[in-house]
Amino acid sequence: MTTAIDTSRMSAGKRAAFELAEAARETGWRYPTFAGGLFLGRLSTGIVRPYPDSGIEPEGEAFLERLESYLLEEVDAEEIDRTGEIPDRVFRDLAAMGAFGIKIPRRYGGLGLSQRTYTRSAILLGSHCGSLASLISAHQSIGIAQPILLFGTEEQKREFLPQVAAGDISAFALTETTVGSDAARMQAHAEPTPDGRFFVLNGEKLWCTNGTRARWLVVMARTPAESPEGRAGITTFIVDTRWPGVEVVRRCRFMGLKALYNGVMRFTDVRIPRENVLGPVGKGLRVALTTLNTGRLTLPGICIGTAKRSLYISRTWARERVQWGAPIGEHAAIADKIGRMASTTFAMDAMSDLTSLLVDIGGADIRIEAAISKMYASEAAWRIADETVQVLGGRGYETADSLAARGERPFPAERTLRDNRINTIFEGSSEILRLFIAREVMDPHLSRAGAVMNPSLPLSTRLGTAVRAAFFYVPWYLRQWLPAGAPAGGKAWARRHLRFVARSSRRLARSLFHAMLRHGPGLEKRQMLLGRFVDFGAELYAQVATVVRAEALIARGARQEDVLPLVEDFCAGSRMRISELRRGLQRNQDEQTYALAQGFLKGEFPTLLEGRVPNRYDPPVEVETPAEESAAGAPVGV
Repeated sequence: MTTAIDTSRMSAGKRAAFELAEAARETGWRYPTFAGGLFLGRLSTGIVRPYPDSGIEPEGEAFLERLESYLLEEVDAEEIDRTGEIPDRVFRDLAAMGAFGIKIPRRYGGLGLSQRTYTRSAILLGSHCGSLASLISAHQSIGIAQPILLFGTEEQKREFLPQVAAGDISAFALTETTVGSDAARMQAHAEPTPDGRFFVLNGEKLWCTNGTRARWLVVMARTPAESPEGRAGITTFIVDTRWPGVEVVRRCRFMGLKALYNGVMRFTDVRIPRENVLGPVGKGLRVALTTLNTGRLTLPGICIGTAKRSLYISRTWARERVQWGAPIGEHAAIADKIGRMASTTFAMDAMSDLTSLLVDIGGADIRIEAAISKMYASEAAWRIADETVQVLGGRGYETADSLAARGERPFPAERTLRDNRINTIFEGSSEILRLFIAREVMDPHLSRAGAVMNPSLPLSTRLGTAVRAAFFYVPWYLRQWLPAGAPAGGKAWARRHLRFVARSSRRLARSLFHAMLRHGPGLEKRQMLLGRFVDFGAELYAQVATVVRAEALIARGARQEDVLPLVEDFCAGSRMRISELRRGLQRNQDEQTYALAQGFLKGEFPTLLEGRVPNRYDPPVEVETPAEESAAGAPVGV
């Protein structure tokens, strides 16, 4: 763990959380992060331009055709939403099709297809049935398949992967009632038996997606140090739900995703063979976080699918619905919504496709790209679903079943909106992802110069670091003020947009550097400010992805007039958002709003809640949030 950050002034809880998260961070990549370079004033397009397209995957195309046909003809998404159940025949059919082992290599019983094909399958699923999309995503992206592929032994791969590829559902168990992103407070624990052959697991896990239907679970639990010089930590276990002591306490029900098999799982003296430890003992958080880095790429695919469904519904209704003598799509207020929805959907698709291709080339650090793609797509898809309901008016708020009963076209806009809401929370909430991205993009600075601001280090160490940092930062900082040209090659329209990205990247790097100098270690608590930096960089990544994807489509034969208007509209809107973010970096009301919130949490402004009807769920007294659990005080690495 880096010593650049001073943890001496943190509370014990914050320090434990921070150190645990730091120890789980990945290092050592063949290709450095492309998106991370944008925060350092560096537009290095070598890995993304020309587009890293591996070409047609015939087996993948055939699978996608089968999946699309099956969803259309055999899966009634409205019935699944109505009953809260996915029919058993759908499980059997998808298993026979290979849909539960898309990325699992053929030698282990899977289809052995690429990340890109897997993402495209998520788009298909997301466009049709959110519950089914979530089941398959949780099964393959964060269930036991992905962590075993990354960390499993050959024996574990041979034993478990054929079973999950054949349809044995798997799930991921990390969250607890009092533990979300703060894994340092985990209560589930596993103690080794005296002979060392087993671990005995006790604890309870909340919101375990697929848990009520799963055969296999990936479970995170605290374990003691196994040697005097070792440290206690979190360990990952493969757990069979048929073992004694594994109990489904309750199936949880939600606003959307009515057929989500999500529940509370309890473990009472569950004996786990040591052979079922996944990865090193005590390093389970790294297993979890690394799994999520790639696993969360499925969520953008699902979000793109819902956006495409919403966009189709909006276009259909805007063409058919006539008001004041013209289709509503010709009225500026509706046309503006549909235009922005269209260009944003293209950008979401481009970001997800590019990041998936970076996974397929192997060895690329895609932590920042995957987090940005998930954050951006989930938030955009929610806005698009919301705007679709607005375009449809009352018909958007009415259920598809009710519309059908009245003899109208059963648009599933209401279901799409409900199903979409979870995506900004699933697999890393937007708030946590912004903190994660901020920590990653600050790491080059912290590694190089963070020790200067750490008063717990000897003065000689701090001075030596300052001298070494100066040799780097003087030329680096001067470069950030030099004109930035566009990468060579390509059409004039592409160079124009990339020139803006290059210039803005240097502006972003300067602004972030200034903020680190101005606020020092206190910057990690200014989460709203950090969020603006993250959103700034995310917009730049979105613009690059949009441009290079458009170049690739045109090179493959797409007509420019079918692509360029989408690029131009998205990049124009992105530039406006960047201008607003830049203003917010200089002038904002963050401190004022924070002070207001803290006062309200302490019980101030009593008239604000007058006039409401109390209910039996209200606590008897207002409870002040402990300072240690305040989100504003959480370290950015958590």
